[in-house]
Amino acid sequence: MKLRTVSLALLLAFTVGGAQAQSAADLTGGATGRKTSSLPLKPTLTEAQAAQLSARFLTRFHYDAQPLDDAMSAKIFKAYFDALDGEKVFFTQADMAKFAPLKTQFDDAIWNQDLSGPFSVFNLYVQRAVERMGYARELLKKGFKLDTSESYAYDRKKADWPKDQAELDTLWRERTTNDWLRLKLAGKSDDDARKTLDKRYANYIERVRQLDGEDAFQSFMNAYAESTDPHTDYLGPRAAENFDISMKLSLEGIGAVLGVRDEYVVVSEVVPAGPAAKSGKIHAGDRIVGVGQGADGAIVDVIGWRNDDVVKLIRGKKDTTVRLEILPSEVGVDGKHEVISLVRQKVSIEEQAAKKKIIDIKDGNVSRKIGVIDLPTFYSDFGARREGDKNFKSATRDVAKLLGELKQAGVEGVIMDLRNNGGGSLTEANELTGLFIDKGPVVQVRDARGQVDVQGDDDPGMAWTGPMAVLVNRGSASASEIFAAAIQDYGRGLIIGQPTFGKGTVQNLVDLDRFASRTKEKPQLGELKMTIAEFFRINGGSTQLKGVTPDINFPRNGDEKDFGESTYDNALQWTQIAPAPEYKPVADLKAYLGQLQAKHDTRSAKAPGWKLMLDELAQYRKMRDKTTISLNLAQRQAERKEQEGIQADFRTRHKAIDGNTFNDDRDGLDDGLNPNERSLKSQLKQEDEAKKAADPQLDETAHILFDAVGLIKGDAKLAAEVLPYGGKFSPSATAAATPEANASPGTH
Repeated sequence: MKLRTVSLALLLAFTVGGAQAQSAADLTGGATGRKTSSLPLKPTLTEAQAAQLSARFLTRFHYDAQPLDDAMSAKIFKAYFDALDGEKVFFTQADMAKFAPLKTQFDDAIWNQDLSGPFSVFNLYVQRAVERMGYARELLKKGFKLDTSESYAYDRKKADWPKDQAELDTLWRERTTNDWLRLKLAGKSDDDARKTLDKRYANYIERVRQLDGEDAFQSFMNAYAESTDPHTDYLGPRAAENFDISMKLSLEGIGAVLGVRDEYVVVSEVVPAGPAAKSGKIHAGDRIVGVGQGADGAIVDVIGWRNDDVVKLIRGKKDTTVRLEILPSEVGVDGKHEVISLVRQKVSIEEQAAKKKIIDIKDGNVSRKIGVIDLPTFYSDFGARREGDKNFKSATRDVAKLLGELKQAGVEGVIMDLRNNGGGSLTEANELTGLFIDKGPVVQVRDARGQVDVQGDDDPGMAWTGPMAVLVNRGSASASEIFAAAIQDYGRGLIIGQPTFGKGTVQNLVDLDRFASRTKEKPQLGELKMTIAEFFRINGGSTQLKGVTPDINFPRNGDEKDFGESTYDNALQWTQIAPAPEYKPVADLKAYLGQLQAKHDTRSAKAPGWKLMLDELAQYRKMRDKTTISLNLAQRQAERKEQEGIQADFRTRHKAIDGNTFNDDRDGLDDGLNPNERSLKSQLKQEDEAKKAADPQLDETAHILFDAVGLIKGDAKLAAEVLPYGGKFSPSATAAATPEANASPGTH
């Protein structure tokens, strides 16, 4: 899902890590440790200097350097208003007409160190936000008619700004009615709904009033940075500090990265091996509507909250419990809320390490073992490696060891599962590819000067020479795309799944303070995360924008409309350079793709798990594409009942497929455990359930590889064409193919 457009000023998505959380009392009352700001907010000289210095870097050293002129000013103008009022619920057409001259003035504002224009926009935003929430609070006193035929268009990204105050009032009456109606659907009385919403709106007003000049500057500069490309960001001093904290503590807490979409804080990424991932109940796209501390602390309503304030509530000490009330991604806005208890933990690199399993497949009289290696990220202990530690933690070393174990177990094919692997170390992507090819180039990197650096595997030998497949989806990005592209370009294995993310650019962090003029006091200019290079496949095509297209495609869930490089209007375009020197495919898989596709189509059409997956995807697309909702209580109740029936049917079908034998009433018994022990017990149960859950995509990938092995074994000529080293299934003939050799420092 795309999480760029937000309704508040802070745009940085923080990892929910392990910093000490503020107490619930600090936040439920609206106080967040920040003082109420006085309007109008005014820019400082330091901020003006930071803006100008950032412009110098972006116009000279960015990979796709663009002049800061009137054309760029228009892009910044759009990005700035999208950030502040992407849903078009605060400004009117009259406001926009007033600000129209700024379309060609933001460039001058930066070069001339005069930020009064951008700040005037932010000041009006704060004023309008307070006014609108005050208007909503007044509406609560009167109550609402819920038997009308009105509807509310809640997705307003493509809508026009309201014509005038009257149209804005109508919009907010519909918006507030919908908030009221949702609480009624949740069983709240009129009095409880009124109290809940009044508190929510009051807290919103207080948080908006706490926005300060740094927030205004952060928002404006991020609009400029992101207008150059989607992965370039400006981090003000406070945002940079939070970013540093999130990077240092990203593996401690519940293990989730949060963003903002509409009025919700949304899970944008689940960290592998963290409590959220292990629960099997937190997924990307889930909307967080409440947070509670401990086993029985009150749930705090967080709809409309700032992202960083929600993060503060969720962060906490290791081994403590936090409860999240979520609106699952697969249900509509009226879907049933779920409360999930998680024990905050530190996620060690060992827990994120590659893992293996074996899938036994029998088709008629033929049985084969297919090995699976699940790699959640391309990890590496850079510090230990730099210090010469021979046992440094490395994705490549771990995969090499697992491949050896799978060979000993007699597998005939290996699947690298890179679904939702967002990348990691480029070095690891390069070296991991070396486990599956003899030697040769792996990736090309072009910098802003146009110079191309070819990186590859120089050591002969392979850890696995047999048939292989790489399973990918939209969440496979960056280093995952480099690995999958190399395997595909060499013809070394099948790429199966969904088109990947399409992030083919490299970013670097620039500390602006290092380049400031020396003064008595150290300036606080912030940092610039800037795109400096682009990845290219060894065949010459970029992984940018297009990503990697699978050889055999699985159904898409529709997220490509909201999630992936192609969803950004200003994404760098796909381009091509010359193929890497010495690149030569080792095999051609096209000869048997048609047969594999036909077998896949026939099998999946009959598989209950596959059919269930398709039905769930169709329902998800239907709910996601809905942008208008009725304001009639009876109709909404009927729609919700229908949705609950659909979800209940899905759960029943899942249990039949998964063979789940858990008794749902078991946790209601008094087991003599204290709250923390009971929470741990619940988490272990959830992990067990997640392990038992069917995975139709992985299962079908294993069947496809099973078919491929059969085709290759039955045709010696085909085997010689599609497998390296004359079609050998065993790496025994390769001198450097043992796990020990491949795992040694410096190998691959």
